[in-house]
Amino acid sequence: MPPSPAVDLLQGRWTCWSLRTLRTGPPARAGASRSASSRSRRTCCAVSQGSLYPSLHRLEHEGWIEAEWGSSDNNRRAKFYRLTRAGQKRLGEETETWERLSAAVGRVLRMA
Repeated sequence: MPPSPAVDLLQGRWTCWSLRTLRTGPPARAGASRSASSRSRRTCCAVSQGSLYPSLHRLEHEGWIEAEWGSSDNNRRAKFYRLTRAGQKRLGEETETWERLSAAVGRVLRMA
């Protein structure tokens, strides 16, 4: 079965979603997944660890985030991420693109 248009749309904006989630501080990997899911109110955007980790690796490879190892709240070894300057710039670009796209979709939906 082909993915729904909503899934395609969200996959295309995953960079924006991930960067925005990391903007508020350096969450651990699992924390980023929980944070993204809870912010969407779990309506359509559950973030699986299987999609989160490859995305984080890609963002790190692009230079938009940096990672460092540390201890989690339960004293386990965890990798923590933070935005770089390039990541902050990219977040701004991605946010503008998303806002234009969502405004266009809104205009189409309001057409009589």
